[in-house]
Amino acid sequence: MIMPELLPLIDQLRGKRVMIVGDVMLDHYTFGTVTRISPEAPVPVVAVTDEQFLLGGAGNVARNIVALGGEATMIGVTGDDADGDMLTEMLQRASVNTALVHDDRRRTTRKTRLIAQNQQIVRVDREHTGELGQSVVGKLLELLAQEGQHHDIIIVSDYGKGVINPSVMVALKAIRQNRGDRVKILVDPKPMNYNLYHGVDILTPNTNEAAEGAGIPCRGEEGPARVGRALFKRLGCKSLLITLGAKGMALFPTAESGVRIPTFARKVFDVTGAGDTVIATLALSMAAGADLLQAAVLANHAAGIVVAQVGAATPTPEALREAIAARPTPPVEALPGAV
Repeated sequence: MIMPELLPLIDQLRGKRVMIVGDVMLDHYTFGTVTRISPEAPVPVVAVTDEQFLLGGAGNVARNIVALGGEATMIGVTGDDADGDMLTEMLQRASVNTALVHDDRRRTTRKTRLIAQNQQIVRVDREHTGELGQSVVGKLLELLAQEGQHHDIIIVSDYGKGVINPSVMVALKAIRQNRGDRVKILVDPKPMNYNLYHGVDILTPNTNEAAEGAGIPCRGEEGPARVGRALFKRLGCKSLLITLGAKGMALFPTAESGVRIPTFARKVFDVTGAGDTVIATLALSMAAGADLLQAAVLANHAAGIVVAQVGAATPTPEALREAIAARPTPPVEALPGAV
């Protein structure tokens, strides 16, 4: 199957607007080397050589959109703490429009990854994941009402930390209902919240998330098609994109159609943030007027770029052009078992 020309689409991404609603967090990377085992316990001793703080979770989605030339508006919640201050400053430095609610009853989520010799050894999470208070939810709804009038493409980046809740999803669907079909809601899901996503425009789970949401395993050549049918039946979403890791993507423009897009990654070092890159590129491409197949293929190219790097990386327009030049005609094919 020959794809429409993708290179012009990359230029059209510049300046397009996307609103992200979800769980923002700090990604903290500590790098080092291992030369011996601790005498205290059978664990490696890491001599730290460097550390970095990056935007994580929904913040990484916003970072991807800006890196590709788009304009991102981030709506989320941080704690009233030093990590929250750092995260807010990092969003602003990354040229992300920020509309954050500060909650003094919870801490800002921070994920610390210890990496030695390009291999992650351990991850340490600092977070609160309980329900948001009524006043915080009220402030979120006010921000959604304000910003929702200025964005046609909305990403829900759900990491299960509490921002995506029934009230927020009702508000987003009301925005779409009031403004018409031009508004699209794309969801990167968390299985615990599947019941909140009924009727969204596009769902972008990975294999495990899709299988859990469908209630059946995603095994064999026809596994993605079976899981896809079950998700459509459960959620009534309009379209579905399941990321399959090394096997690429399964794209269902409708419940009655499906194609497989092979992976474009030549090597895989770290899949951290790959789902963020996929939904960011997909959303920005749609804001630029691309059809769903074009948007998904470009998102697959973008994912192939970031998994070849350690940490939550972002693609650039230049890197996308190089990736497309290396493989301009992807062998998109019918998905086994799809109707």
